[in-house]
Amino acid sequence: MPVGKRIYLKRQLPDPKIVEQYAKLPAANVADCMERGCAMHPRVKLLSSPTGEMAGPAFTVHTRAGDNLAIYAALRFCSPGDVIVIADEGDDTRSLIGEVMMSWLRDVKKIAGIVIDGPIRDIDNLSQWKLPIYATSTTPGGPYKEGPGEVNVPVSCGNVSVNPGDVILGDADGVICIPRQDAPAILPKAQKFHQADEAKAISFSKGTADLSWVDQTLKEKGFDIIDDIYRP
Repeated sequence: MPVGKRIYLKRQLPDPKIVEQYAKLPAANVADCMERGCAMHPRVKLLSSPTGEMAGPAFTVHTRAGDNLAIYAALRFCSPGDVIVIADEGDDTRSLIGEVMMSWLRDVKKIAGIVIDGPIRDIDNLSQWKLPIYATSTTPGGPYKEGPGEVNVPVSCGNVSVNPGDVILGDADGVICIPRQDAPAILPKAQKFHQADEAKAISFSKGTADLSWVDQTLKEKGFDIIDDIYRP
C-alpha cells in the first residue's frame, strides 16, 4: 500500500495490566504459544543493552523509504510506555534516527522501546543505552525529511503485520507482535508454558528428561535407524 499523509492520534490500547504481565515472559515462550508465526525477521535485532524485556502497545509509523518526517510526528504524539514500530519500506541505505531523537524519546517521552525495520546511527553511544532499541543495521547516512508518511496505521515490520495498539514484546532473541484482541487469551497459555519450560530445562540439565517421544515420532515418520557406519 502506498504511503499516505495521515496521522491518527487515537488507538485501541491493550489493558496495561496485561502488558505488565507479558513483560515478565521470554519472547520465545510466548511465540511458541502463537503457532510460531508472530516473530519479526532476525534482521530486526537488539542493538542496545537493556536489562529486561521490552513490552508495550505499538505506536506505528509508516515512512517513505529513507525519510523520517513521520518519525518526527511520532516524537510529538507518542505516549509513555509506547513501543514505536517503524516500517521503512525495506530501505537499508539511510539511517532513520540517531542519538538526538532517541534522547527525546527516552528522557522526555519515556517510551518502552523502539523497533525499526531499517538502519540507525550513533551506535557507539546507543549500544550502551538501557532503552531497548531494535533495528536492522547502522549507517552514517542520514534521512530525508520530506514525507510522505503515516502514523498509527497498520504496518509490516520485520515481515510481521502490526496494528496500532498490538502488544510488542522483545528481548535478546528478537521481537514478536501479539495482536491486541488476542493478548488476554494468549497470556495464561504463555505463563503456563513458561513454567513448564523452566521445569523442562532443569530435567534436561540433570539428564532426567523423558525423550521416549522422540523414538516414537521417528518411527511414525519412517526414519531408519541403522546400527552401522555410513557406506557410500
